[in-house]
Amino acid sequence: MKKKDRYREAGVDIDLADRLVGRIKPLAQATRRKGVMGGIGGFGGFFSPRLAGYIDPVLVSGTDGVGTKLKIAQMLDKHDTVGIDLVAMCANDVVTCGAEPLFFLDYFSTGKLDIKVGRAVIKGIADGCRLAGCALIGGETAEMPGFYDPGEYDLAGFVVGAVEKGNIIDGSKIKPRDILIGLRSSGLHSNGFSLVRKVFFDELGFGLDDKPNGLRLPLGREMLRPTRIYTRAVIDIARRYDLRGVAHITGGGITENVPRILPKGASALVRRNSWKPQAIFRLIQQEGDVDDAGMFRTFNMGVGMVLVVSRADAEKTLKRLGKPGERAFVMGEVIKDTKGPRVIYDPPLK
Repeated sequence: MKKKDRYREAGVDIDLADRLVGRIKPLAQATRRKGVMGGIGGFGGFFSPRLAGYIDPVLVSGTDGVGTKLKIAQMLDKHDTVGIDLVAMCANDVVTCGAEPLFFLDYFSTGKLDIKVGRAVIKGIADGCRLAGCALIGGETAEMPGFYDPGEYDLAGFVVGAVEKGNIIDGSKIKPRDILIGLRSSGLHSNGFSLVRKVFFDELGFGLDDKPNGLRLPLGREMLRPTRIYTRAVIDIARRYDLRGVAHITGGGITENVPRILPKGASALVRRNSWKPQAIFRLIQQEGDVDDAGMFRTFNMGVGMVLVVSRADAEKTLKRLGKPGERAFVMGEVIKDTKGPRVIYDPPLK
């Protein structure tokens, strides 16, 4: 008589998880790069910075999630881009120090494993790793019945990068008259979605397929635009020019993130007329009755990354950034300010 699988009766299917691992191994293999040792399936992932070409490497780590943007993916039943968001949120953080992302690990948890959904999510992670130039060398898939509602899942990621000790970017070289260069975002990226959902769904009653005035895509698709990954462009600039500071514009917006890289006694003068935020931000502000200060402290407002370079390198940096397709622009400069570090907007926020 065949024995019962009590674990499966409890809601956890180990065979299903094994099949998912088999499906994602080729995806991970496609992200392989110099330095990777071994493959997917062991208890740990191996990576050698020396094999990757580093002489005196300092390791830089970062971890993050996608937040409530996952709700939009689950509502739309579209799961192939949130993995890009996951890698972006981690890789864009470590590159601010000048670190090249080397390898990535993910954590995918759900109540009931769905092979199709799980593979789509991991495919997005692998796509993100290729864009960031790092290898997907491991992860964890957790099936936790009773913990999530049907169709729900959560994601977390962890990245390790490396930078030669003498090339660390920490903002200490920033000085007044340095130039702020903004790199265009793809849209909302992965921050502020709790407010976005409240405004659009709870207060205005929009649906995912609605197309409010000014948007090029239906609302759900607009909200799911994947976070732009800037690692290759930033590393390229760091290796060619005097890149003095890098700020990833995530939660806290320009207002909170740029001061994190500025030295004492210096502030960022940001000229707001130097770029135009995407329509989605104007829609949130107008329909959600959010003031300027709230918008610039919650969202990226069209700027995903801010680079600080010397005035002498500004034009060369802009020209170089255009080659990989980044939309870059001068958005301000560093100024002396006894009350700094802070962001001073011109015109002032209302």
